[in-house]
Amino acid sequence: MSLLVVGLSHRSAPVSVLERAALAPEARAKLLQDTLAAEPATEAAVLATCNRIELYADVDKFHAGVAELSTLLAQHSGVGLEELTPYLYVHYEDRAVHHLFSVACGLDSMVVGEGQILGQIKDALALGQELHTAGRLLNDLFQQALRVGKRAHSETGIDRAGQSLVTFGLERLADGAPLGDWATGKRALVIGAGSMSSLAAATLARAGVAHVAVANRTLARAERLAEILTEPGARAAAAFTASAVEMAAVPDELALADVVVSCTGAMGVVLTAEAIRAALASRPAAPASPAATDGADRDRTDGSCPLDSSCGDAARADVRLALLDLAMPRDIDAAVHRLEGARLVDIESLAEASADAPMAADVDRVRAIVSDEVAAFGAAQRAAHITPTVVALRTMAADVVASEIARLDGRLPDLDDKQRAEITQTVRRVVDKLLHAPTVRVKELASTPGGAGYADALRELFDLDPQAVAAVSRADSQAGTHNTAREPA
Repeated sequence: MSLLVVGLSHRSAPVSVLERAALAPEARAKLLQDTLAAEPATEAAVLATCNRIELYADVDKFHAGVAELSTLLAQHSGVGLEELTPYLYVHYEDRAVHHLFSVACGLDSMVVGEGQILGQIKDALALGQELHTAGRLLNDLFQQALRVGKRAHSETGIDRAGQSLVTFGLERLADGAPLGDWATGKRALVIGAGSMSSLAAATLARAGVAHVAVANRTLARAERLAEILTEPGARAAAAFTASAVEMAAVPDELALADVVVSCTGAMGVVLTAEAIRAALASRPAAPASPAATDGADRDRTDGSCPLDSSCGDAARADVRLALLDLAMPRDIDAAVHRLEGARLVDIESLAEASADAPMAADVDRVRAIVSDEVAAFGAAQRAAHITPTVVALRTMAADVVASEIARLDGRLPDLDDKQRAEITQTVRRVVDKLLHAPTVRVKELASTPGGAGYADALRELFDLDPQAVAAVSRADSQAGTHNTAREPA
């Protein structure tokens, strides 16, 4: 296995670098195509989320692969290689598998245990399949990562160790108040209609907001999300309503909203500080209270609370517009932090707040699951590596049997069909019995660390044609890619 991953995430790079390195959907497709065109790579997949960009590839040369993948990431992200390099991490072979499985379980997430990453891994696999850049290795790897992630969530309490980024962000906005109490009766604006925005809208609806307005560049998608939110099984309050609006109507909705959640794929700011200032100016200021004005609970003068402390009910009453930015790069101007009456929680502040989040005991169980699954995956891949050699050996043996039976026909032309069939079957049984033990044993040995060398030994001992082995490998790879291209995750 020659799996290589080169990437950067919230653990290795500041949010400002991640923000600049974010890949638009069309850039991801071009990155995959260019990676496959590069000499060291035969397969490629890219996992791009709001807090990580990782390029996976099957390479034939480690050092050349690292250099090529790093260069490609820099080229397509728009961040210079010299600037990007200090933040890149590299994992190879089993460590690369361990990394992806850990990511799939939420162990490497900004909020430990969040489940949104599974959908993003599924999307990464789908893109690789659509562009035919994911072959047998990456198909197997990403499919197994999805299964490992689901296993971790079903067999452990990893979900209790962390929450979805959406819920965590909304709870930061609530600043210590129960989410349901804080949200009840509020009017929300959700910008974007993708998976994260849809989750935010559904979470707000269940928490008790009175109305959610969905704004999206494609109005039809916003309308569909609004319909879903008001369906009988959506678990929203009885009086809950939802509507879809054009992006051009966002300023009007801002003037009405109490809560704004934004998560779009835009590469620039969607909500400027000036737009938020105008929205705040259009509504009456919250009444001042002695607790809010004496400064006892406040250590900032911008109208918002520090994320690492609770400012109390008085300070919460001071916030007239609560904003959650889940996009990378950011949708909401960071200058909003300085506006009186606004409270902004974004990816950067979530990273800071979650850094000291308590780890659940179940995390250790998930780590054990990951270790076991990595070992099993590695053994399966090593065993699969020798299969083409075993197939080529048995094909050669079958050819030898066929040749000898043909020669026998020439020497004993008077054999009847029954005699000929019996002799043929006897010779085949002899060959099968002679090959059975060594082929079974070599598969067992090949599944152990360092077992790849047994395939070479088998080819050498039986003088197998390397081209015959390669032909089996190509056919097996093509069949594997075809069979997994539409497997449900």
